[in-house]
Amino acid sequence: MLNWRDPKNPLSGGAERVTQAYLEALAGRGHEVFWFTNHFPGAVKSEQVGFIQIIRGGGKGTSILAARRWYRAQKPFDLVIDQHHGIPWFAPWWCGTKCVAYIHEVLGPIWNSFYPRPFSAIGRWQERWTHWLYRRIPFWTASAYTKEFLTRHGVRDVTIIPYGVHTMALPRLEEKVFEQPLRLVAVSRLAPNKRIDHAIRSLACLLDSGIKAELTIVGTGEEEGKLRALAANLQLADRVDFVGSLSEQAKDDRLRGAHLLLHTSVREGWGLNVIEANAMGTPAAVYPVPGLIESTLHKQTGLVASEETSESLADAISRLLKKPGEYQNYRLAAWERAKTFHWSQVLPKACDWLEKQATRPK
Repeated sequence: MLNWRDPKNPLSGGAERVTQAYLEALAGRGHEVFWFTNHFPGAVKSEQVGFIQIIRGGGKGTSILAARRWYRAQKPFDLVIDQHHGIPWFAPWWCGTKCVAYIHEVLGPIWNSFYPRPFSAIGRWQERWTHWLYRRIPFWTASAYTKEFLTRHGVRDVTIIPYGVHTMALPRLEEKVFEQPLRLVAVSRLAPNKRIDHAIRSLACLLDSGIKAELTIVGTGEEEGKLRALAANLQLADRVDFVGSLSEQAKDDRLRGAHLLLHTSVREGWGLNVIEANAMGTPAAVYPVPGLIESTLHKQTGLVASEETSESLADAISRLLKKPGEYQNYRLAAWERAKTFHWSQVLPKACDWLEKQATRPK
């Protein structure tokens, strides 16, 4: 596996969590599994994490060369997984064996969240050109929308393998009355593309309309200072609780106690925390963007706002507050659906596909 980050990288997120699950499952079937990734300050060059051997080398602009040097010193591999995050590893042109491309989302507008013009435009052009370059390489993704984007860019072979979660659905759906004060939660890396500021502004909209509510933000990141300042400027310091990174159990407890998960990202490969919240009996209210409109089924397992605005999201929540029966229906459907996304249901099919790719003719 070639991926810019590994689970111990301070910038790791959902992509690394699912990557680790797939590789651990392959190792559990008796395969030798290696994960090459960028080095980061304080990291060791090589370590064993479970049954996965993690090797770190290089950084932005140099890790591809470092990976190539390390790779050529190893015994021949049966399969290389080239994971794309805006820029790939170009492994098909140097690995000398079977190769598949793994992608969570086509970044598209996410480039605008991190880079000003013209660099964002260059990033989007580069991404589209890279997909065309990879058009004969088998791709693997979790989202139908990502598959559609890749197909538009010329990719010929895209397989959809759903994401899974470690979160076990509650054995019994507990009672949860949908009433004020609303308990809202956002779980995310605090990065520009996640638009947590929109979740805070949605809270402000609800309060302005006379609805009592509070928001818990789980996660850390480079935007935390700006988000705290925004909450203070909107006089929401006593309504927004930044709890930082939590253990899985503590995170599940927050999701379990919330009425709704808010997700306002620019775009997602899927939205793992939506399913994690659903497993805890909590529906999501999300923006109408690729990935999130697949993990949340509108008016079935949660709400999809009509527009990508804080006002629209708050309006959808306000209208649902008047229909507590619908909320309970969403809870039940979301909880039942979450059971089908547990890793125990997903990993066997994923491993079967990867093993098939490793044994196909070169």
